[in-house]
Amino acid sequence: MHKSAPRSQLRLPMIATPLLRSRELPTLDYTSTRDRFDATWESPLATLLGLGRAAGADFVEFFLERVNYISCLAEDDAITSISPRLATGAGIRVFRGQTDCYVSTNDLTFSGLKAALEKGLSILGLQLPSPGAYIPEINLEPLRDYAVLRGKESWLSASSSMREMGEVLLDANARLQEKATHVQSRRAVYFRDWQEVLVASSDGTFARDIRLTQSVGYNLLCADGTNRSSIGERAGNTSDPNFLRNWDYTSTAESVAESAGKMLYADYVESGTYPIVMANKFGGVIFHEACGHLLETTQIEKRTTPFIDKKGEKIAHENLTAWDEGLSTDAFGTIDMDDEGMPAQRTLLIEKGILKNFIADRAGSIRTGHPRTGSGRRQGYTYAAASRMRNTYIAPGDFTNEELFASIEKGIYCKKMGGGSVGATGQFNFSVDEAYLIENGKITKPLKGATLIGEAKEIMNKISMCSNDLDLAAGFCGSVSGSVYVTVGQPHIKVDSITVGGR
Repeated sequence: MHKSAPRSQLRLPMIATPLLRSRELPTLDYTSTRDRFDATWESPLATLLGLGRAAGADFVEFFLERVNYISCLAEDDAITSISPRLATGAGIRVFRGQTDCYVSTNDLTFSGLKAALEKGLSILGLQLPSPGAYIPEINLEPLRDYAVLRGKESWLSASSSMREMGEVLLDANARLQEKATHVQSRRAVYFRDWQEVLVASSDGTFARDIRLTQSVGYNLLCADGTNRSSIGERAGNTSDPNFLRNWDYTSTAESVAESAGKMLYADYVESGTYPIVMANKFGGVIFHEACGHLLETTQIEKRTTPFIDKKGEKIAHENLTAWDEGLSTDAFGTIDMDDEGMPAQRTLLIEKGILKNFIADRAGSIRTGHPRTGSGRRQGYTYAAASRMRNTYIAPGDFTNEELFASIEKGIYCKKMGGGSVGATGQFNFSVDEAYLIENGKITKPLKGATLIGEAKEIMNKISMCSNDLDLAAGFCGSVSGSVYVTVGQPHIKVDSITVGGR
C-alpha cells in the first residue's frame, strides 16, 4: 500500500516576487483612469506610499479630489451671478514622529505625485532612498467605494441644470415680493458642490467617496423710514439631486416675510442680564461655536481650551447631553467617510453634563492620545485634514416648550440667531435677528438689537432645561482646514442667565 509522506516533509514550490528598487521608478508606466478615481489608482499610490516609508516617513497619506461646483444668485428680479468652479488635485501628508508637513499639487501624473512627495519628505529632512534600495510593499485594502455602495455615480447628472437653477430662484424671489411689505432688496441664492475623493495611506487605507452638498436660501431687507429689518433663512442637504426641485419656497417666503415684518417696527432691547429661551435649529450655533470648537483636538494641541484636562468631569448642567456625528440622513454635515478615509460614526461629547469625548483627527490623535472619531475634514486638497465637527447638537430633553417659558417671569425668547464671533478660549458674542420679550411665561412684544455675550465654561452650566423638539440647521464652519459644511442643532433650551447687549 502506498503511504503518504509525513506532513512535515511536504513542500510547495517557492515563487520569488522581486521587490521594486528605487532605480526602477522612472521606468514605471501607470495608466490610472483620469476621469474618475477607481481601483486603477491602487498600484501607483501603493508604490508612492512605499517610497515614502522607504525614505523614513512614519506615515504617508494621499488625498485626491475632483470638484464640480456652481452657485447662482438672484437679486430682485434678475440673475446677477453664476459662478462655476472645476478643480482637480492631490494633497500629500507626511509624518515623522509627531511632526508632519503637507504639500499639494494639481499634477496627478505619477511623476507629479512623486515630485510632491519628494518635496514633503525634504521638508522633514528626509531623502529618497538610494538607487539600489528596496521599496517596501504597501498592501492597500480592497477599494472601499462608498460611491458604488450607496449609488452615488449618477448624482451629478441628475442634479438641477443651470437653467433650472435660475428659474427656481426667480420664481422664489417673486413669491417673496408677494408675501413681504416695505421690501428694499430680495436675494435668493443656491449652490451645488459635487466632490469625488480618494484616500490612500500607508496604514492600508484605500477608500473612495462622492459627496453632493447643496444649499438654498433667502435674504430679505425691509425698510420704512428709519426702521430696518434683515432676515435670512437657509436650507441645506446632502445626497439628494432633487433638493432644489423640492424646495418649498412659498412657505419659506411666508416665514421670512412674517419675521421681517415683526422686526421692522420692534422695540430695541434693554441691556441687562436675563434668562432666555433659545429656539431649536440654528440656535445650536452657540453650542457649536462656544463649546464644540473647544472639544476639537486642534484646541488641545494649542492648549487653548478650558476643557483640556476635563474628560470624565462635569463641564455642563446635568440636563445637557450633546453629540457630534456624521450619520443623520441628508444633514449638512453627514459623511460616509471623513477626509482621512475613516467611516463615519457617532461621538458622544457630553452626557448629563459629563465630558465624555473629544473630536479627533489622525494628527490630533497622534499628538494628544485621544482616539480618532472620523472627524478629519478639509475644504479641499490644498488643506491638510484637521479635527472638525460634522452634525453637532444638544440632545432632546424631558421638558416641553411650555415648561421652559412658564419658568421665566421676565426674559427674552431668541427665535432666530444671526452672526457672531468667538474668542480662542470660548468667549462669544452673537446677534439675535429675531427676539421677543417673555413676561410671566408668555411671549409678548418683538425686540431687536439683542446681542448675547458670554463664556463657554460658564454658559454650559446655565443651560438648565432642554425641550423635546430637536431640529437641525445647515451651517458653514471655518477653521484651520478651511470652510466645511456642518450641521448645528438643538431643541428649545433655557439658559438661566446671560448678558444681553442692547440699548
